[in-house]
Amino acid sequence: MVEKMLLATDNSKQAEKAGGEAISMASLGGTIIVLYVIDADYLNALPQQDLRDQLNENLKKEGKEAVEKFKKRIEEEQCAGTCPNVNIVTMIKEGRPADIIIKTAEEEGVDQIVLGKSGKHGIEKFLIGSTADRVVRKAKIPVNVVS
Repeated sequence: MVEKMLLATDNSKQAEKAGGEAISMASLGGTIIVLYVIDADYLNALPQQDLRDQLNENLKKEGKEAVEKFKKRIEEEQCAGTCPNVNIVTMIKEGRPADIIIKTAEEEGVDQIVLGKSGKHGIEKFLIGSTADRVVRKAKIPVNVVS
């Protein structure tokens, strides 16, 4: 049984599928940490501070919606009655997504990472996403990549 897992979400369809997988794995109880990472590299590449600030606020809002949507799904559906003992923790952090996912997993002592094969970025839909690839290569715990 996985007692504590980290579900990385970017509010994409792939992340939603990964959330379903996390629910299935947590059916006996435990904790799911739902993590949304704001990609600071993209923000720092923007030339204007006011534009970076505005985009950062929009991304924080999107992150809050993403993690709350998953939490609400668990609370409303109660995993179709199969996982009443699941504890949901939500987090929003900033940085390079793969690095933050791995660091958070280590800090929180999770048993497994669950994430979608690819996120929202164009051509990555056809390949394993760069974030998923980095997490798989660097993580010291099992990683479940959901396609």
